[in-house]
Amino acid sequence: MTARWPEFAPALDRATHHAREWLTSLADRPVHPRVDADALAPVLGGPLPEGPTAPEAVVDELAAGIEPGLMGMPSGRFFGWVIGGTLPAALAADWLTSAWDQNTAMRHATPGVVAVEEAAGAWALDLLGLPAGADVGFVTGATMANFTGLAAARQRVLTDAGWDVERDGLSGGPRVRVLVGEERHGTVDLALRYLGLGTPTAVSADGQGRLVVDSLARALAEGDGPTIVCLQAGNLHSGAFDPMADAIEVAHAHGAWVHVDGAFGLWAAASPRLRGLLAGHERADSWATDAHKTLNVPYDCGLAIVADPEPLRRTFGMHAEYFATFQGAGDPMERVPELSRRARGVPVWAALRSLGRSGVEDLVDGLASTARAIADGIAAIEGAEIVNDVVFTQVSVAFGSDERTREVTARLLADGVTWMSGSRWQGRDVLRVSVSNWSTDAEDVARSIDAVRRAAAG
Repeated sequence: MTARWPEFAPALDRATHHAREWLTSLADRPVHPRVDADALAPVLGGPLPEGPTAPEAVVDELAAGIEPGLMGMPSGRFFGWVIGGTLPAALAADWLTSAWDQNTAMRHATPGVVAVEEAAGAWALDLLGLPAGADVGFVTGATMANFTGLAAARQRVLTDAGWDVERDGLSGGPRVRVLVGEERHGTVDLALRYLGLGTPTAVSADGQGRLVVDSLARALAEGDGPTIVCLQAGNLHSGAFDPMADAIEVAHAHGAWVHVDGAFGLWAAASPRLRGLLAGHERADSWATDAHKTLNVPYDCGLAIVADPEPLRRTFGMHAEYFATFQGAGDPMERVPELSRRARGVPVWAALRSLGRSGVEDLVDGLASTARAIADGIAAIEGAEIVNDVVFTQVSVAFGSDERTREVTARLLADGVTWMSGSRWQGRDVLRVSVSNWSTDAEDVARSIDAVRRAAAG
């Protein structure tokens, strides 16, 4: 077959041009989108064209049409939700991942990208202080990482109770009770719903959202049977960490599987200065994290990590005659819910390879230090109150009454210099700052604090 590169070249050249334009614009453009989706509908929608359009023209049309509706999420002044930017090596690797177009299901079919993912997984285990023999699956994000870890948990605790969930499903089997802290993230509940495990039982949390171990112990003692305990590494509003060592000890004493939701906070383990926040986390049974949060790789990429591969592979393994020639033990398809998927671990490899151990430490420490600087700057604004202990990358701010906090938040978002999301925590409306972008610098911090000052004075 004749190489078809000439057919790709014009479109890729235009895509490179528009990518450069976008990345360059982030320094000065308003962070918020300028139009909403309804306004873009007639520009990007309408009747499907009757005939073909040149690929390079399609790329130009897409870039021009979508640009007013883009949120400046990669900006150093974006602090909404928990969304990181993109490291240069990770972005370039993601482009190559699309060009290579490898369906990363089996080791023998796509050995190049599988070897990269396995290396990235091993590096991640090392950095995060987790067991070297754990399985690492690359999923879409923390929601599916929680789903994957909790699916392995469901398999193991039901097997230990004498129930074959693969053969018999859940109907008629023993009920799996799941214990969580009052301030767990909603994706844990969502994953449990996907798995047919229903609403978990919440145990008390303290003023920073940390699970109270005595409350967990009482709840464990009040029942028996197959049990899962979910802990949190990084509270959404405070950044606080559940007391891992004590909670895991009491959970294991009652025969429970322990899963850690560490969407952004698990990466604190990569910092010698911060890893004490989750001391003992390595004794859990499964962990979930995002790479597109603290590690700053492009969407989408989460890591599902399970200490014992056996229940994970029993849950997701599938054998079919039509690819039996290529299938072997330890294939990527046995670690994740999907068969067909892109090689999400390639940008993770590139990010870790470009940073090295010291670079990852600096990245994590830098995010935490930036959060502290933003908290200090906002605290100096008249009427502002930092309502959490700033221990990691999250800052929650109130401006007196709920009404005034909402007003300040609305003015700040309308201003466009920065994006900090509104939320509600501990019975109060708050302005929530999540520091997740590697590129946020001192100028971004100063401009963002000034924007908050203007909004508070308005």
